[in-house]
Amino acid sequence: MVERSDRAPLLDWEEVPSAEKPGVTAPAAAHAKERLSSPTNSRATSGCSTPVFGWSSSPGGPTSVSGSDVCSTPPTTSITPAGTDEGLRPGKEQYLSDLGSREVSLEDRMVTWEEKDQIVSVFVVTFNTRSGNMLEWCLPKDMDLEGVEFKAIASGSHRVTTDFIYFRKGGFFGLACFANMAVESTVERGARMKSVGILSTSYTLLYRYMSFLEHQVRLQLHSPGHYSPLEAFYEDKRALLPPSGDGIVTACPASAWGAAINHNMHPEMKITHPAGCMSQFIRFFGEQIMVLWKLALLRRRILIFSPPPVGVVCYRVYCCCCLANISIPGVSTAVPEFRPFFYVNVADISALENELSYVACTTEKIFEEKKDLYDVYVDNQNVKTYRDGLKPLLRLSTADREKYRKLTEQRQILLYSQEENGDCVSSEEDLFILFFLEQNNRIFQTLSEVAGSPDPTLTQESVRAMGLDPHGDRLFLLHLLEIYGYDTLLVSEQLCCS
Repeated sequence: MVERSDRAPLLDWEEVPSAEKPGVTAPAAAHAKERLSSPTNSRATSGCSTPVFGWSSSPGGPTSVSGSDVCSTPPTTSITPAGTDEGLRPGKEQYLSDLGSREVSLEDRMVTWEEKDQIVSVFVVTFNTRSGNMLEWCLPKDMDLEGVEFKAIASGSHRVTTDFIYFRKGGFFGLACFANMAVESTVERGARMKSVGILSTSYTLLYRYMSFLEHQVRLQLHSPGHYSPLEAFYEDKRALLPPSGDGIVTACPASAWGAAINHNMHPEMKITHPAGCMSQFIRFFGEQIMVLWKLALLRRRILIFSPPPVGVVCYRVYCCCCLANISIPGVSTAVPEFRPFFYVNVADISALENELSYVACTTEKIFEEKKDLYDVYVDNQNVKTYRDGLKPLLRLSTADREKYRKLTEQRQILLYSQEENGDCVSSEEDLFILFFLEQNNRIFQTLSEVAGSPDPTLTQESVRAMGLDPHGDRLFLLHLLEIYGYDTLLVSEQLCCS
C-alpha cells in the first residue's frame, strides 16, 4: 500500500498530467463534476477525487468553505524536481507562463464565494548574521507585518534545510515556506536562509499556494532581490478588503451555502486540507488520540511542542480542531470558539493570555514553564497537564479503547478496499473526520433527548448510548455538561463510583 504524502496538492497553475483516464466509471465521472472551483483556481488532478471535511474558521467567525478534491493516492508532483532549480526564471514571465492555458468545462468553473482568493499580503523574510530575522520585502508596502519575521522563520530553523509554517498575524492567517542553503560567503557565515510567505483572511485554502511558495523561496536563495513573480502573484490573488481596512472578510451569503455543502454537511464543517494529514496524525498519537479528542471537545487550551521542522506540527494543530466537529445546530454556540493559532513564539504570549480556548504549536521550550498559558502541553506523543481537574482525563477508559479499536478496524477495511478493489472514492481523511463527527453528534443528540424527556436524568444506559464509559468517563461527562450548558440535567447516582 502506497503511503499518502503530507505535502500539499499542486497549485492550479502548475502543469500536471491529464486527469482523464480510460474506463472511468459513471459514478466517478459524476462525482468529479460536483467539484466546486473558480476560474482562477481550477485544478487538474490525477486519478480520483474525494471531498474532505473538517473544522473551518475565518477571523469573522465560522464560514462555509467548500470541500477540496483530494485522492487517496499521493498528490501529483511537479514536472520540475523539488531538488533542482534549473529553469528558474526571476521575472514576471515565470508566473504568467506557469498559469498556462487550460480547457475547463462550465461545470468545473462554477464561481463560488468560498473559492475567491483572499491574499492580503506577500513577503520575503531573510536571516541577517548581524541583525537576525529581517523583513526583506513585502506587498503592499503599508501592510503591518511587525513580528512576521519571527513567524516565517521559526526558532531553531537553522537546523533544517526546508520547512513550511502556518501562523496567525492579527486577524489574518499566514503560510510561509523556508529554505536554508549553504553558500561560500564569510558575510553570510556559510548559510543563506530565507522564507517567502503570504497572509490571507482564512487558513482553509492556503495550502494551495505551497508549491508556488516553495519554488519562490528557492528562487530567492539563488537570485536574491528578484520579486517580479511575487508582484505578479499578489496582483492576481490579492483580496478586496472592506474600506475600513479591518481585515474582516464578509461572511458567506446564505444563498451560497447550498452549492458549497456536499453530503448534507453543516457549513461550519466544510474545509479543504492537505492530503494525508489526518491519517498521519492518528498514526502518530495512536490511542492518545482519544485523550486529545476529549480535551478538544472540552475546548481546552492545547499547546504542542516540537523542534523543527514545524510544518507537520502545524498539521497536528489543524487535526486537533477537526476532533471537535459538531454538526448539530446550536450546540457550539454556548462554548468558546476552538481557534487554531498554529505556530506561536514568545511574541504571542500576550495574545495567548487572553484566549479561552485554542490549539497551537511552538518550537520554544520556554513555553512549558508558562503554565498559566495552557491547559494541556503535548511534547511529541506525551500529553500532560498541570491542572488537577484534568489529570484523570489523561487516562484511557474502556470506551476509549473500544472506539480506537473500531477506528483502526474501519481504517484497515478501507485500506483493503482501496488496494484490492481500487476504491478511490473513499479516503482515510473522510473516515477519520466523520468518525469523530458522528461520535460527537451521538453524544449531543443523546444529551438533547434526555434534557427534553420528562425525567432529565443521565443513567448508565444513556451514557452508554453516547458511546461513553459510565464510570471511566464520568468526570469527562461532568465537564461536558458544565461547559455546554446542560445544567438542567441530573446525573444518576449510579455514575458516582468511578
